[in-house]
Amino acid sequence: MKAVYKASATTTGGRAGHVKSEDGVIDMKLELPKELGGKGGKFTNPEQLFAAGYSACFGSALQHVAKEQKVDLSDDFDVKATVKIGEHPELGGFLLEVVLDITLPGVDEETGEELINSAHEICPYSRATQDNIDVTLNLMV
Repeated sequence: MKAVYKASATTTGGRAGHVKSEDGVIDMKLELPKELGGKGGKFTNPEQLFAAGYSACFGSALQHVAKEQKVDLSDDFDVKATVKIGEHPELGGFLLEVVLDITLPGVDEETGEELINSAHEICPYSRATQDNIDVTLNLMV
């Protein structure tokens, strides 16, 4: 792979620590959610950051395939990523699951399904998670 961009972030103290991107744009405290035994509160966590990254990346992949297929996406299309974490029932440890709810106003169902399936093929997050975690794609109509 020939990299065209790179990003770096460093976390100190794990899930209840602090994360900062190399350029300082991200600079925030992390906290375990109450559901995972943490204090909760108005702090972010790895699952939220992953959901934000995946939804943005998938949205860009949708724009790319829509342009290639000459489908006009409205500016108000959206991708909601829900990241779930839970214990692996057999091996111990934890697993992630992702649900992507995609809303494409003005796009018929057949075209919408084709777009989201094509986007799933080229999205770097989808490729990274392929055969690693369950990802469910939902076209919201």
